[in-house]
Amino acid sequence: MPLNAIARAMLAHMNANPIDWASIAPQQFRAMSAGMEQPADPSDAIVQEDVDAGGVPARIYRRAEAAGPEPVLLFFHGGGYIACGISSHERLCSRLARRAECAIVSVDYRLAPEHVFPAAVDDALAALRWLGEHGGKHGLDTDRIAVGGDSAGGSLATVAAIRSRDEGGPAIRHQLLFYPGTDLTGETESERLYSDGYFLDSDFSAMCLDAYLPNPADRAHPWASPLLTPDLSGLPPATILTAECDPLRDEGRAYADRLRASGVPVRYKDYPGVFHGFVSMFGMLPDADETIADAARELQQAFAEIPA
Repeated sequence: MPLNAIARAMLAHMNANPIDWASIAPQQFRAMSAGMEQPADPSDAIVQEDVDAGGVPARIYRRAEAAGPEPVLLFFHGGGYIACGISSHERLCSRLARRAECAIVSVDYRLAPEHVFPAAVDDALAALRWLGEHGGKHGLDTDRIAVGGDSAGGSLATVAAIRSRDEGGPAIRHQLLFYPGTDLTGETESERLYSDGYFLDSDFSAMCLDAYLPNPADRAHPWASPLLTPDLSGLPPATILTAECDPLRDEGRAYADRLRASGVPVRYKDYPGVFHGFVSMFGMLPDADETIADAARELQQAFAEIPA
């Protein structure tokens, strides 16, 4: 189906002043995106705590009324590995913490081009290990850890789960992935259909990948393209949520299919008529509010289940 009416109007507004991606540097885009950040909704009533997560800056979000250890989502932000951070996703993390009734630790991993692959991957694992070892000191239930993220952050979450499986933990209950990038080596049908004018343009993606993965051979590394991981068995259950009109749609679906084929429980849902990045537009785009409600419900269920 085509874009729904609200999504179409949003994209028309975004596309009214197109950016010549060939003429700007990643740092310039980083500054531009920082100028568009929106604060969290005060009604979510979230208390924050900044921490050093194994050498990686992070921020803990907890509901103001929370008492006792809470299950926790370790969250990795999107931004093409070159932009965004804790502040850009504070609104989303605060809403997820409220709706899912859990704590969230948002990770400020290093960005390219100053820090190329695998810096972000290593930061993700360092933060996960810190959470497993020290989260209890901050009111976090380290027996109930999930990992998640949007776009590039979704990819980092998958890789953190894989490396945790392979490199000694900690144990993870669930993966919550919003339109993750999982394969940087080929072109999918969704990339052909939605590579221009649907928020995540191909020229922007090329700029991000050139900055983060200056060695083209690294794009086939499983830590950059987790879909190419030889063995996906034994990973935590996953919720994978994609957007129909998104170049990354087919990568998310393919990852869901591979997880299922490897015996990993997966809930996959593709939201019709919306575009990449839509989840952050809750309060303006009803589909985003629906997606957050779905994600919160999946997290609550995962945290409530008794591990096998």
